[in-house]
Amino acid sequence: MSLDFIVMQLKFYKYQGTGNDFVMIDNRSLSFPKENTELVANLCDRRFGIGADGLILLEDDDAADFRMVYYNADGHEGSLCGNGGRCTVAFAKFLGIIDKDTRFNAADGGHRATIDDDGTVSLQMQDLTEIREKSNYAFLNTGSPHHVQLVKGIEDFDVYNEGRKIRYGLYGKRGSNVNFVEPLDDDCFAVRTYERGVEDETLSCGTGVTAVALAMHSQGRIKANQVKLRVQGGQLKVKFNKKDGVYRDIYLIGPAEQVFKGEIEC
Repeated sequence: MSLDFIVMQLKFYKYQGTGNDFVMIDNRSLSFPKENTELVANLCDRRFGIGADGLILLEDDDAADFRMVYYNADGHEGSLCGNGGRCTVAFAKFLGIIDKDTRFNAADGGHRATIDDDGTVSLQMQDLTEIREKSNYAFLNTGSPHHVQLVKGIEDFDVYNEGRKIRYGLYGKRGSNVNFVEPLDDDCFAVRTYERGVEDETLSCGTGVTAVALAMHSQGRIKANQVKLRVQGGQLKVKFNKKDGVYRDIYLIGPAEQVFKGEIEC
């Protein structure tokens, strides 16, 4: 008797960083069917799967401690995810691959990171050379493309509909993440983000708050080289230096933690 399908018992871990949550899989054996976009989307489904904003594979890398492979919730491989990167560092520490310092590779190249005993991860981002300033928004790529726009009354702002309109209307099929920003105190901003690939608002976006911090500094709205970003899922910090017109030593800093682990048939 032949079987039409093979059932796989998949071990997974669930991590979150300021509410941005991920299915984490140790794929050093390369046994996960990476080409199966439907499987990835099903695992990320909040009603019929595990539920997450994305799925991350941790794999071996000849040139670094590990490689992070990130998939959006729609099942397609994505660009860099900042909070996902921080969670992957915490996962690597849990697996015993690293201690407190690491270097790993992701979709946009190499990254350095540190993790403290309390689970705070500082992730170094790539240098930034260009910010496109428009009359009412900025556009920049911090490992993923980001639209940054100031608004008033952010708590009641229609992030889903306005974000979706900009994501598709202004940037076409490829799209962009869309960040809405409101100043709170000196060097502190509230941020809400519509994420492409998730196609909804997420509680936090790491590359998004990084984009916001750099855009606000570029526009002269802050003078400090350290910014607090309040997101729906908590608070993150971004620090950086600017030299010769280039933003360098950019770090995304915040908590990352394991929520639960389990097995699922798929």
